[in-house]
Amino acid sequence: MQTIRQIDALRDAVAALRADGQPVAFVPTMGALHAGHIALVEEARRRTPHVVASIFVNPRQFAAHEDLDRYPRRLAKDQAMLAEAGCQLLWAPEVDTMYPAGFATAITIGGVTAPLEGAARPGHFDGVATVVAKLFNQVGPDIALFGEKDYQQLAVIRRLVADLDFPIEIIGVPTEREEDGVALSSRNAYLTEEERAQARALPRALGEAAGSIAAGGDIAEALARAEAALVRAGFGPIDYIALADAATLAPLDRLDRPARLLAAAWLGTTRLIDNIAVMPG
Repeated sequence: MQTIRQIDALRDAVAALRADGQPVAFVPTMGALHAGHIALVEEARRRTPHVVASIFVNPRQFAAHEDLDRYPRRLAKDQAMLAEAGCQLLWAPEVDTMYPAGFATAITIGGVTAPLEGAARPGHFDGVATVVAKLFNQVGPDIALFGEKDYQQLAVIRRLVADLDFPIEIIGVPTEREEDGVALSSRNAYLTEEERAQARALPRALGEAAGSIAAGGDIAEALARAEAALVRAGFGPIDYIALADAATLAPLDRLDRPARLLAAAWLGTTRLIDNIAVMPG
């Protein structure tokens, strides 16, 4: 696997991949890779032999009080994992390559960014949309794969691609989980042993609420029970637990269309997010 740090070299390398007429798949990441990221690469490999990944910890999607400085960085280990999974190119730019002196552009997406993470982390999705648009322009993929664990981010990227006419197919890949149901996340490394044991309450609470709602139970009551379960397990504060339209993320007060149950909550100093599909009928 080739690791590239300059845009001209990246474009030359991607052009060389395209020489056989096969599509190029792209897996953007912030590094600190785990099995969830590798599942994206493996799904990409099922679609094409040409897989490009990126590692870039994007400062523009972190607020001043968030964990940019302590976000795990382990390039050598990540390179080995990607190479073993069959990735052909790794795009690993420096910050000043992505945001050179004088950089003054931002992409703002309305609607789907407003609730949930958008409300809890103002400006976060501007940073996400801007860096993903740049990555798409730099790599020029035919396919891009994102995990459903960051479900609102996936919805934002789909809106970005539709609105700006990127000729890219966006593939959502189901969340990878530990045996006890906890969603894989780079931030799980922050959890103490006790907190990791407590973390299993999050997928359990979502699953119980989703089952109740799908069976026709009262939505507000199901959400309240889920929040209470998280508090009992040691979570707090709870940023949100919400049922939303699966496409637009508009809040739902009845289950009359495909929906997503989403939550974000703090466990000690670590903020965990998770979601689960809820289908009518």
